[in-house]
Parts: sequence; structure tokens; C-alpha cells
Amino acid sequence: MAMAHLRRIRGPQAASFWTGNLKQFFTRDGADFQWHVAHDFGTVVKLNGSFGEPMLYVADPKALHTILIKDEPIFPERPDFFAINRLMFGRHALVSTMGAQHGRQRKLLNPVFSVNHMRHMLPLFYSIAHQASSSLHSGSLRSAIASRVGEEGSEVDVLGWMARTALELIGQGGLGCSLDPLVSDSTDAYGQAMKSLVPTLYKLHLYRPLLLATQDTVPARLRRAFVDLYPRGTAVHELKEIIDTMDSRAREIYEAKKAAFTKGDAEVVKQVAEGKDIMSILMRANSTADAADRLSEEEVVSQMSIFLFAAMDTTSNALSRILHMLALHPDVQEKLRQELLGAGAAGGMEYDELNRLPFLDCICRETLRVYPPVPTMMRVASKDTILPLSEPIYTIDGTRMDEIPIVKGTQLVVGAIGCNTSRTLWGEDAHEWKPERWLSVPQAVADARIPGVYSNILTFLGGKRACIGFKFSEMEMKVVLSVLVSTFTFELPETPIAWNVGGVWYPTAGKDSPKPEMPLKVGLYKRSQA
Repeated sequence: MAMAHLRRIRGPQAASFWTGNLKQFFTRDGADFQWHVAHDFGTVVKLNGSFGEPMLYVADPKALHTILIKDEPIFPERPDFFAINRLMFGRHALVSTMGAQHGRQRKLLNPVFSVNHMRHMLPLFYSIAHQASSSLHSGSLRSAIASRVGEEGSEVDVLGWMARTALELIGQGGLGCSLDPLVSDSTDAYGQAMKSLVPTLYKLHLYRPLLLATQDTVPARLRRAFVDLYPRGTAVHELKEIIDTMDSRAREIYEAKKAAFTKGDAEVVKQVAEGKDIMSILMRANSTADAADRLSEEEVVSQMSIFLFAAMDTTSNALSRILHMLALHPDVQEKLRQELLGAGAAGGMEYDELNRLPFLDCICRETLRVYPPVPTMMRVASKDTILPLSEPIYTIDGTRMDEIPIVKGTQLVVGAIGCNTSRTLWGEDAHEWKPERWLSVPQAVADARIPGVYSNILTFLGGKRACIGFKFSEMEMKVVLSVLVSTFTFELPETPIAWNVGGVWYPTAGKDSPKPEMPLKVGLYKRSQA
């Protein structure tokens, strides 16, 4: 099969022969272009890659089901995705593995993130968000922000506090240790390494081809010796130190847990989260699993850093986006506040009660629908195949296509924004942020059988490589919002907030600032205002 038919699919003009649409799509200020691609050409869009190579942006539900579930082995992530993850997290991390090894890991890990385990963790989340945990001598998010706001209110970098809270929540809930006590500006070396990882990696994006070319041909010790030649202060040396810190701290925590387990559960209970953190649960499950399903120690250690990494920027940036939307819509903010105050949500609720708060649920789902933190994921066809469509598309010459022949090597973009905000599914106002729409979801959405693991949207992907921690993330968002919106008011700052394209989309104070931050005017809520 040739690629000529792909070139006839509708899409934007290439900006240049050398970079096609790639620079427009992935540049920091590419948000408008990504929305243009998602909404103005149909459910399958032809993008131009390097040197005119056609790529497909796919938002059609049936095609996405084929890519993510039915024919998932045919559409893996790109080789550079695995190369970078193996560099950062090791060859045995969940995001670094494929095939049978990945399936075996998911089989053991999926129950660890079950609703039952989330129920046990909920009091810990409330203690971090609302009330200090005396066992750790740590503060709470509520008290930390209150001390900076005072009676008169103040401008607060909400993104920074959401990132610190996400780190502490996954530190205690995921690993069973405190990584940011929220009472000072000092953090654990592990947490600091996590915060520095993506910015440092971004400085080295030109090294990706070299990494891809050498990962399977040059022994690790030789690659490390080459890296050691770089002087201190360079990004290469900085990345090496970050990865070394992540690896050493993960092993320290694992060895401490393993030693505690050998002493019996009484010692485990004394740890943070009383042994109910994800790693403790995983280690217990692993010790009783069948030999064929059991993870090696190296595999268990490898999961620790990816748990931290995956839970930090995505959830903290999603929370920041929700608070930004509430500042933009003060009437919605007040409606949510009254629901939370009426339920006493800030002081702590049972898991099922928290999930039954309708407007809180609507706001979380709607923000994740319209503004997925990671709206694009890449796939590449490993062989010639056929991509079926829910509805036909028409090429630039008027030819009808009910399915698309895919050539081996074709790159595809999983279009979360395009699918999540489809007018065909959600109506003409699909691109607008309207939380109330979740009180009555259109039948077309249910009928489309969108392959997302969460709530008929693609924000957490779907299939075997879906986000394993989406319940953890959802619980975190709801607890933090329950505490913050019950306690504080949020208003827009003088400088407009801009959202920038990245591995995870992030806010800045104005479109020209290079610093990730989201300052909002924060004040103490006084019940007399109501």
C-alpha cells in the first residue's frame, strides 16, 4: 500500500517542507493550532510530518478503539518514547515495557489501584489537604495557603502549591514517605529530582536521535562513561544526577520497606499511611502472587519513580486548570462552594459520599473533557493494516472513505481534544466549558463507545496502556477542591493566564513568560458573604 491516499485526506497546509506542521503543532504557543486541527477538518486529519511525510490525527471513536484496544499491539508508542522512558525510569518500568512483560505487570498492578484501596487512602488525603499529620510533623495545604493569604487576601502561585501537594500526596499515598511537608520551602531530594526532570530533559531534546541509535547497540556502562566526560553544570551532567538520585532514593525506600516486612506487619503499620500506601500494597500482593505472575525486585523498584512522575504534573496542572476556570466563572465557583459547605466536604467524607457530590463531579469531568492535561499521544503502525471509521470521511477530491488503509511506519496522533469535544457527540457547544452538561449526558456519547477508561472521554486513554492511576488522580482532585473551595475564594490576576503546549500543558503569567506558574488572587471565604 502506498501513502498517496493519506495525502488526499483533509488537513492544514504544511508550514515548511522540512518540519511540515510539527513546529506549529508542538510549539509552546501551539494551542490554537491544535484546536484548529481538532475541530476544523473532520474526525481524521492529515498532518504533514518532516519532509512531507503524512501523519494522521485521529479522533474517530471506532478508529481509536482499533488503535487503543482491538489492534493495540499493531499501534505501539514510538521507539523514542520507550527509549526516553528506559533512560529515566529503567527498562522494567510500566511505561518502558511491552507485550507479555507489560501485561504481567498490569495484571498485578491493576488491583493495587482498586476502589477499595482508594477508600483506605482517603483519610490520608484529607489529612494532607486539610489538617496536619502529627506523625510526620508536616503541615497541610489549607494551613500553608492560609498563612500566606492572611485576612486581606494575596496573590498566590496556585500551580506551585498544586505541584507540592501532588508530590506529597503521591509520596505518602504512593510510596509511604513524606517528600514535601508543606511547612517550608525545602523538599526531599527525590521530590526535587522529580520536579527538575522534565525541564532538564527538554534542554536535551536534540539528543533524542543519539539515544535512540545507541540504546540497543552501545552497552550502558560505555554510554555512562561517555556522559561522565561532560563537565558539571551542563544539562547532560544534571540529567545524570537527577536519574541517579531517583534510582538511589527508590532503592532506599524499597529496602526500608522490605526490611520492615521481614519484621512483621506491626512494624509496617508504624509507617506513613499505616502500610496502606500503593507500594506496601504492591509488595504484599507480589509476595503472595503465583510465581509466574510475580514481579522481580528490579521491576518493583522501577515502578516507584514512574508512580511519582505520572502523578505529579498531570494532576497538579489539571487542578490548576479547574481553579483557573472557577476564577473565570465566579458563579460556578460559588455554586460549587455551597454544595461543598452543605455537605461538610472539607472536613472529610467517605469515598462514596465524596463521589456522590454531583456538581463537584461535573466540574472535574468537564475540565478533564475540554482541557486534558496531555491531549496528544503518539502511535506508529508496526505493519500494514486497515483503520475502520465510525462515519465516512471525504478527501479533498470528494472521494468517500469508510476505512483507511494504513502503511507500516505511519505515525498517528491520538486526538483526545478532537474526540472529547466532538460536536457530533456533545452538540454544537461541545468546545465550551459547561459543567452542567454532565447531569444529562447525550445518548450519542454513550452510543459512540469511546474507548476511554474514564467517563466516555480519552483524557486517561484506554485499553492496556491506559493511565493506571486515574482513580487516584480523581480522588486527589476532589479532596483538594473540597478543602480549597470551602476555605478560599479565587479571582483572576491582573496579568492574564496563558496555557502552553508541552508534554503536559502548563500555565504562565502572560504568554511571554518562560516560568510555569499560575498566580491567582486568593482570599479567605467568609460565610457572611453568602
